[in-house]
Amino acid sequence: MKRSLVKNKAFEEQSSDRHEYYGGRIMALTGGNQAHSIICSNLNALLHTQLRKRPCVIYTSDMKIRADQPRKYMYPDVAVVCGESQFEDATRRVLLNPAVMIEVLSESTEQYDRGKKFQYYRSIETVQEYILVASDAQHIDHYRRQSENLRVLTSMDGDDGVLELPTIECRLHLAEVYEKVPFDIEDNTA
Repeated sequence: MKRSLVKNKAFEEQSSDRHEYYGGRIMALTGGNQAHSIICSNLNALLHTQLRKRPCVIYTSDMKIRADQPRKYMYPDVAVVCGESQFEDATRRVLLNPAVMIEVLSESTEQYDRGKKFQYYRSIETVQEYILVASDAQHIDHYRRQSENLRVLTSMDGDDGVLELPTIECRLHLAEVYEKVPFDIEDNTA
């Protein structure tokens, strides 16, 4: 088992592509679409503005996160650490202590992000908030840890919603999260 983890780690470090380990398989991560990219940029900008003078760091999808139960490596769209970031080793490529995790959903990843990936993130003791941001409509699901086995869900829709992130003392206005996102509207009523 340990040998395969070392092999997988070496493979990932040498690869030009990013991969996640799921169900014993290495899965290549594909790039997002226009809406996904704009939403991620907006989230990073909004959080940076609020956290820039505080001892917090925002990590983009380039930072790998490790969950230990079972040992999995994943790339969230956004991760936030307040205080000192802890890493797996001296290379500082694998973050161990995110407090807030954000995934921007796509049709191909939504089931995984809501299911197994959420399960893996819940195994990280430091994760207090998990946010799922739709990319095809103005909708956010926010899970907040209440105890080891209890997460409280808050859902928001529309332009006027404001999401409070108490762990990092930030607010996300949905109108700003979705600013400049072109939603394709299909009219199937004909």
